[in-house]
Amino acid sequence: MPGPPRPSFPSAPSEPSLRRLGVGGSSAGDRPIRAQVVVALVAVLILLAVPLYLLRRPAVEVPEAEPAPSVFAPTVPVAEAPPKDDRLTLADPVRVKCGASPKGASQRGVLCDQLPFFESALAAAIRQTIDCAPSTASGGTINYVLQLDFTRRSMHVFPGASGSWKGPQARRATNCVKQALATPNWDTQHHQYRYYEIAIMTTYAPPAPTGTPLFE
Repeated sequence: MPGPPRPSFPSAPSEPSLRRLGVGGSSAGDRPIRAQVVVALVAVLILLAVPLYLLRRPAVEVPEAEPAPSVFAPTVPVAEAPPKDDRLTLADPVRVKCGASPKGASQRGVLCDQLPFFESALAAAIRQTIDCAPSTASGGTINYVLQLDFTRRSMHVFPGASGSWKGPQARRATNCVKQALATPNWDTQHHQYRYYEIAIMTTYAPPAPTGTPLFE
């Protein structure tokens, strides 16, 4: 007796059909991952290479600026201070008066313009003639007054009334100062008025003792 009929099963698909369904196509999916890995490695290499290059790059030597020759350095002349002498002290010059003439000299003090040459010349002459000053045990003062007349181009020195020394001894000292005055170049002296009086009060210290007494 014949047996029951066997059920029919569909035949297994062939290999090409499986590849079309994606079972055997794993290599195509790996390509994007490999590309990303390669890009990441390249980026890492670049990040490492740049610092190494900067560290090993040869330093560029910049030439130092050469100092300017000393011949071009500006020089400012320094006025020499007059030698100090403890035997006398000079006050600042005072502009007593000025004007068109001795009788018309109505301006006083700061209203008179400065005459630097004559002020310096008077102070220098006073220092040079210290030995002409009176010699007293207590010392004293002389107010040296310098008269300037630009019209006559003349200079005169006399003792002012405010000094403690007056009379022949004071006049002797002022005559020494007049002779010691530097000769001015009248054409180059700038001035606003024709007549001036400039005064410098000078204090003379008493002479130092000649010897020190001995005490036994």
